[in-house]
Amino acid sequence: MSEANEIKRLDRTLIAHGAILDYYQDTMQIPNGNIAKWDLIDHKGAAAVVAVKGNGKLLMVRQYRNALERYTLEIPAGGLNGRGEPTIDAARRELEEETGYSCDELELLNSIYTTVAFCNEKIDIYLARDLKPGKQHLDEDEYLNVEEWELDDLIQMIFDGKIQDSKTICAILTYAVKYGRED
Repeated sequence: MSEANEIKRLDRTLIAHGAILDYYQDTMQIPNGNIAKWDLIDHKGAAAVVAVKGNGKLLMVRQYRNALERYTLEIPAGGLNGRGEPTIDAARRELEEETGYSCDELELLNSIYTTVAFCNEKIDIYLARDLKPGKQHLDEDEYLNVEEWELDDLIQMIFDGKIQDSKTICAILTYAVKYGRED
């Protein structure tokens, strides 16, 4: 694209500051010269974990999600404690907090941006194997159940529309393609 076709931010206004994100409205000049208002959700980032037990089953968490007003089945995940926190540290922390399991090594499986049209949330997804049982350390406002699932059952739930969480879909399918399925 030539410089004449560049999009320029003219202004950014903080509309609301939240506990896990900030909402901005940007005033943008688009290439045809028009001025547009664009929303931006600024998120500090997150980490998620595909936790595979020695028997091949994946640890999943079932928890209530207020935005959907229902329970969902997801991989363990959580936000960074700050923009500078390494995602591998957050993944290790969330694995132990949510499932009670820990591991010595984590492998980066994938990195995703959840909703690129209006949000900059990036989630690094890690693979955890050689899990060691321990104790859950749930946050004060967190309530969830840990479940063990067969990979093929999770894949079928994705195809049946029963798992709709984007990070979970991406993580399970990435793991299946890279390591899990031996058809």
